[in-house]
Amino acid sequence: MKYQTFHFKDYVFDTASKTLSLHYGYDDALAFTETYRFNFDFADYSAEALDRACQLLFLMAGISYYKMYLAPEIVIDAGEIDQTTADFLSRTYQQGLGEFFYVNKLDPKTLVPFPASNDQKPVASTGKGLLVGIGGGKDSLVSIERLRSQPEVMTWSLSHRSQLQPLVDVVGLPHAWVERTWDPAIQELNKADAYNGHVPISAIFACVGSVVTILAGKQQAVVSNENSANEPTLEYQGAAINHQYSKSLAFEKDFQALLQHHFGDSVGYFSFLRPLSEVYIAEIFAKHDFEKYKTVFSSCNKAFTHDSDHMFWCGHCPKCAFVFLALTPFVPRTELETLFHGKNLLLDPALEPLYKQLLGIEGDKPLECVGEIKESRTAMRLATHVYPELDKYRFEIPADYDYRALAPHSMPPAMYDLLTQSLT
Repeated sequence: MKYQTFHFKDYVFDTASKTLSLHYGYDDALAFTETYRFNFDFADYSAEALDRACQLLFLMAGISYYKMYLAPEIVIDAGEIDQTTADFLSRTYQQGLGEFFYVNKLDPKTLVPFPASNDQKPVASTGKGLLVGIGGGKDSLVSIERLRSQPEVMTWSLSHRSQLQPLVDVVGLPHAWVERTWDPAIQELNKADAYNGHVPISAIFACVGSVVTILAGKQQAVVSNENSANEPTLEYQGAAINHQYSKSLAFEKDFQALLQHHFGDSVGYFSFLRPLSEVYIAEIFAKHDFEKYKTVFSSCNKAFTHDSDHMFWCGHCPKCAFVFLALTPFVPRTELETLFHGKNLLLDPALEPLYKQLLGIEGDKPLECVGEIKESRTAMRLATHVYPELDKYRFEIPADYDYRALAPHSMPPAMYDLLTQSLT
């Protein structure tokens, strides 16, 4: 190992600048700083609860720097954590780095040893209402439109303000902007000798959401992760690798238990769309929300890169291919082609290999946030009613599969009732 120790050095919340600074390092050789600026009006909040949430974000966000060299020892210089928190972090780092281990040909069962040194007593926040995350795609918009009538609803987003501002304007609810800045040394070290690869970004988002929940005076952070996120992408050295691990029900329950451990019932987290398949969400969005948001939403990852400043669909990545497929049975052809700049992805010969991956015909499912193989097949079967030539894709669908069937969830009962009532 090039470095022996990864240090969680310090975290500092500056109220004047509304900025949280996170400091990490390797041995005495490398130092990193990551910042979050919370650009919205704060409610009255518990300083103790805020500090606890900032510590959890500090510990989770460190994964971006830890994975660069995978030092065998972890030292927490700022504060102490208990065994429950250490176990959560070790598990989330290992599972969330599964794709990273696969891409870099490392052992996916590599242990991440977080040290526990102290019992942590719960602290209480005082917020009420819902904080709904906006990612830019259809899923969060489906959640928002079914939650906007609830008391004290607010939305929030992380970075990409230039892309998201038109969408937020159409949503029209109070919004909390948060800006994240990575340490620029990451890019330079990645070009040199550091490991690079996927991190469980939604786990980081979950922790940021807890900080925003407290600062904004809310109680429940709401995300829009669907049932499809539970399906592993591939198997590697006997381990299931899930690109969407931190969007899975397993992570959701794990994080809920962590919040309960630290905050009791005063800070929560759940996915409003967990019982639904991607295809069902696409149907709901197409029927009720597409017309309102068609010019301001995007699920294409390329629209959210560092060098992008506006929403668009690239038309050739796995996310674009899947969304086009999922919407085809429910959105008129001309409307959908307009969304993709006149291009029809299903009829593009260059995308046939990608669709075969999505359908589980050839190769592994793409390492992207796309639907399950059986629901991609269901969407393709439905799409053949629009394009008979798609019958060239040969596959089977389980006889008992119903894309509208509701799957297990971990939602508050009142929220589940609200969701199911909206489906009738």
